[in-house]
Amino acid sequence: MQMKKINWTNNFDRHEPTAAAMQLKQPSIIHDLNERFEDAWREEAIKRGFASAIAFPLMFQNDTFGVLEIFSQDKNAFIPEEVALLTEMAGDLSYGIHTLRARAEQRRTEYLLEQSHQELNTAYDATLEGWSHALELREKETAGHSQRVVSLTLALAEMSGVKSDEMVHVRRGALLHDIGKMGIPDSILLKPGPLSDDEWVVMRQHPLYAYDLLKNIPYLQPTLDIPYAHHERWDGSGYPRGLKGKDIPLPARVFAVVDVWDALTSDRPYRLAWPESETMAYIKAQSGKHFDPDIVDIFLNLISNLKTIPSGASRFG
Repeated sequence: MQMKKINWTNNFDRHEPTAAAMQLKQPSIIHDLNERFEDAWREEAIKRGFASAIAFPLMFQNDTFGVLEIFSQDKNAFIPEEVALLTEMAGDLSYGIHTLRARAEQRRTEYLLEQSHQELNTAYDATLEGWSHALELREKETAGHSQRVVSLTLALAEMSGVKSDEMVHVRRGALLHDIGKMGIPDSILLKPGPLSDDEWVVMRQHPLYAYDLLKNIPYLQPTLDIPYAHHERWDGSGYPRGLKGKDIPLPARVFAVVDVWDALTSDRPYRLAWPESETMAYIKAQSGKHFDPDIVDIFLNLISNLKTIPSGASRFG
């Protein structure tokens, strides 16, 4: 390898191999430190017992990011074969350092992206909980209903085979299950007694309102199964689409059981909460009609294995 001879009278910031290697972007050799004029760097090197030195620029894509400097106690220590070997080693070292730095930067970027993703999800969920709470404030008789059904729905969904990566959508769907009721007039939604046939026609529009509200929000599209389909029935007699059997999305089949359970075991202005035994008997009787029989079996087993806790609103809150 041809070396450019360094003239130590050149106007370098520091008269040492490091500065030369960085500025010239090639190896810099001093064969005999004693032949150089006096300066603090040379004096310090000689004081430490060194007689020669060589410096290699560490580079990536013609950008010098460091210097490998080697000293020897012998004069003329660096023969051409050694220089060639050390030059190759410096190239490998440059590549290795660049690779490590690139990986570290990639890990940092991935960490920041994950942190941003988590913060965004937290903000999303806080917004959904706010929507749910706003609806509950409007429907005074169902306060706490959404949070209760979320907890039980997640437990039942896991036991029913919903995949782990889909559980976040199940949770959000359960929170938003009645979001379509925002489009129902107060005179119908807050009516203390039974609804008339005409009023039921209006009330049964709320799954369609939920679909229209959520369908154009990308991160909420996977949550639509529950708000849109939780009033479908196993025998096809539900609404709004009259889906039947396993044409009803699994999350909606799971939620339908939990929704009825919570509604019947909670007090309403027009009736008191049903006893759990009576509610369990009703759900069992609706197996194969309103509800997926397999989901009913899993649900009844889940309820039977729960520890004894007061029924109603506090049980799953």
